[in-house]
Amino acid sequence: MLNTLKKIFAFKNSSASSAPAPLPPQVLGLKLGGSFTIDALKLKLAEPMLTIEGAASDHIIEAVGEVQLDPQRKLLRFYTDDEGLLQIQLFGEHIEEIILWYFYDVKAISTPQWSKVLNNQVAKSHYALEDQTFTQFWEGNTPVVLTEKTYHLDGSVSETDQFCMAYTREIDSQQCPRELLLISAEEKYNSVTNDFDRELVRSTGFALSKTDIQDN
Repeated sequence: MLNTLKKIFAFKNSSASSAPAPLPPQVLGLKLGGSFTIDALKLKLAEPMLTIEGAASDHIIEAVGEVQLDPQRKLLRFYTDDEGLLQIQLFGEHIEEIILWYFYDVKAISTPQWSKVLNNQVAKSHYALEDQTFTQFWEGNTPVVLTEKTYHLDGSVSETDQFCMAYTREIDSQQCPRELLLISAEEKYNSVTNDFDRELVRSTGFALSKTDIQDN
């Protein structure tokens, strides 16, 4: 009897360990560990009008994030080695929008500060950054809540809750009609400390088209 039980549990453990890891999503040939190039002329013409400086044309994808917005829409985020991410919004298989985001800054938030940040520093009618004023792009007086599943190069998968608001400012240019600003208060459970790691992430970005991107 004991030997039979040992065989059963050994089989169960073997089955669990051999279960396939979840596969990171892909689109436009972009994948975890892959790379892509953004049209260098597009960057050269757009950058003087934007907050970002020194944007690279060539990018290596170091992580892939997925956000399910509703049953049909989702965001895929390809985090790069250039302190940014390429975000693609999908409706089913159709690409609705592509935005190249760059992190402006990231600040740790203590537990006592968390509620204050959520209530006062994310959703506003206007947001000032480097002498530029951005207008609220999404409607509402409270942050939009997203949950992102992120696939990492080491095979691990993490989840982050994000409390966000997007802003925009118009730019009088055919090359880059507007600049976007994303304010995101984020928390992720840390199993080591048995507590949440919290950050306020500010990013600026601008829209791209499929023809501006080439996977390598």
